Amino acid sequence: QVRLVESGGGLVQPGGSLRLSCAASTRIFSLLVMAWYRQAPGNRRELVAFIAPPGTPNYADSVKGRFTISRDNDKNTVYLEMNSLKPEDTAVYYCNSVPNVPGDYWGQGTQVTVSS
Repeated sequence: QVRLVESGGGLVQPGGSLRLSCAASTRIFSLLVMAWYRQAPGNRRELVAFIAPPGTPNYADSVKGRFTISRDNDKNTVYLEMNSLKPEDTAVYYCNSVPNVPGDYWGQGTQVTVSS
């Protein structure tokens, strides 16, 4: 069963950058499509970006050109580099596989707050 641990969030000013990491405890990481999601207060969880095992990335329109998803299959880790951050990027960020881990499992997430 997959276990996911997100890290790297924090408080950053508008225009700033953060790099999120997600470590996955699974032997089949290199076979999984991995994704980053986010959930702002009062909103539904939304897909931010995903990356296929060979490394082809896809992005939500709201983050295209500002965020970069990448993965290191040797480290079982997926990353989200976030640049030119905006207040509307404030949310708890989660990673998960696509399709999601069975049983509606989610990690604890990492809080990103963009504020001056």
